[in-house]
Amino acid sequence: MFSRRDMLIGAGMAGITALARPIASAFGSAAQPKTPINFTVPPGACDCHACIIGDPRQFPFITSRGYTPESASITEMRSVHRSIHTQRVVIVQPSFYGTDNSCTLDAIRQLGRSARGVAVIADNASNAELDQMHSGGIRGIVSSGPAGESDPAAMRQRFKTAVDRIKGRDWHLQFHGKLSEIEAIRDQITNSPVPIVLFDHFGGAQPTLGLNQPGFNTLLSLVQSGKVYVDVSAPYRISKQPPDYPDVAPIAKALIAANPERIVWGTGWPHPAQIPGRPLTEITPLFQIDDGHNLNLLATWTSSAAQLKLILVDNPARLYGFSPSTLSLFFEKPS
Repeated sequence: MFSRRDMLIGAGMAGITALARPIASAFGSAAQPKTPINFTVPPGACDCHACIIGDPRQFPFITSRGYTPESASITEMRSVHRSIHTQRVVIVQPSFYGTDNSCTLDAIRQLGRSARGVAVIADNASNAELDQMHSGGIRGIVSSGPAGESDPAAMRQRFKTAVDRIKGRDWHLQFHGKLSEIEAIRDQITNSPVPIVLFDHFGGAQPTLGLNQPGFNTLLSLVQSGKVYVDVSAPYRISKQPPDYPDVAPIAKALIAANPERIVWGTGWPHPAQIPGRPLTEITPLFQIDDGHNLNLLATWTSSAAQLKLILVDNPARLYGFSPSTLSLFFEKPS
């Protein structure tokens, strides 16, 4: 069995020619919850946004990635979910693997029926390949444009291409975009034949701009109409007020109040960090985020146990196709 240090050093096998180690914590463990959960988590609760970062010798990173992450194993993820009492998980394909979904599919295979996945697909992916992905637990794809994209026509075409690719399947589209981008394709979202998940953490809303920021009313109306799902997770991605992120609370509460049947939650584990300008030859340590504390925050944003159950259990089951028979499977090791 390779150690974390072995795996990171082995990144050289994935095209990294010189691996600098200026930060001792680069070889630390992925984050584990520190705060006990202070409410009763309903059976079947789902972490709707996590990823696995495998051995780069087995699952090489793409050369065009923005950063080089340290590893995060299934064993570590199981420990997180035991601590926060979640029994299901959705593995989302991270950017540093590009359209090679091998690591994501391998994680779903190891986790069994308690896991689903969201892939990034190549433009030329065949229907047979998509069928195989579905059999492997994939239930959606990610659509995200280049950083700084501002051409509305390009956004609309990107969205249309992604929707056309998966319509007729029991899949959804995760659209990563800012509120301005959501505004630009509002009509397409409204008329989409597939479910849309706005997965840029609180739909791309910025807490410093408050509830009256441009585009937020559009987001609320889409949620209220049932046309989109929004995740209310990883507040540290949009706020600089840890650990309780009070500036995020009004946004989270407004989204939940708009339609609790269209809200999902996830950890964002293992919390990859991207440092602008950092050479790819240097491994970027993972953020050490307390997912126990963050799940407790969700309970303060909701108004009842019924809302919590919708967000943690019912909405993910509907969106990702979980069945009641998976409830006892998550912590079991596959035979």
